[in-house]
Amino acid sequence: MSGTESDERLAERLASAAGAILLDLRREGAHEGKALGKEGDLRANAMLMRELRSARPDDAILSEEEKDSSARLSQRRVWIVDPLDGTREYGEGRSDWAVHVALAIDGVATVGAVALPGLGLTLTSGAPQPLAPANAPPKMLVSRTRPAAEALFVAERLGAELVGMGSAGAKAMAVLRGEADIYLHTGGQYEWDNAAPAAVAQAHGLHVSRVDGSPLIYNCENPYLPDLLICRKEMAEEVLRLAGEFVAGE
Repeated sequence: MSGTESDERLAERLASAAGAILLDLRREGAHEGKALGKEGDLRANAMLMRELRSARPDDAILSEEEKDSSARLSQRRVWIVDPLDGTREYGEGRSDWAVHVALAIDGVATVGAVALPGLGLTLTSGAPQPLAPANAPPKMLVSRTRPAAEALFVAERLGAELVGMGSAGAKAMAVLRGEADIYLHTGGQYEWDNAAPAAVAQAHGLHVSRVDGSPLIYNCENPYLPDLLICRKEMAEEVLRLAGEFVAGE
């Protein structure tokens, strides 16, 4: 490992720096909508790739915005990044978008930072904080535009209040910050969508798994990782049971 900066500090610094680039770009006003999101992805990704290759030249990188290479499969340490999670929300001027920087070691999302630039926050696995009290009734996060049938089923059975929100990172961090209690996603994701949120959530004492209760495994040949559950630990058993009940009833 090159240099003295810790992996945790590097992830936090780069996620925050990418967020600053994206905020500056939006303030420039030269792009809007989809064009703004595309340019933001390019600029944030370029910086992240440059800095990671400089700081950790021996590590592999998996980024949503880079051509994938099978060479990463033989590496123990793989950085998994999403330069702009929630492109639509970013382009619409909303705050529920994020930057993800994670490090998977032997397939486990060990280090993570999720920047929420619209809120002026970067949450990291290196600085866990106590969780806020649970909401009553519980609050469950769903997609703003296409809430999954499984999530709607589970929310109804739990008597949970639905909260629509944008990016995966914003949703996961809303659970960590006490704005919600459950993030159940079954609509399809990739490793870069959830590696950093999973690492940060787990470090803060939340339950993190696939919807069938199995662990999230990273640096796979196919980076498609379609579902996950991030929630308060005391709610995990019931949410997993109900999710299984939905699948069995299909």
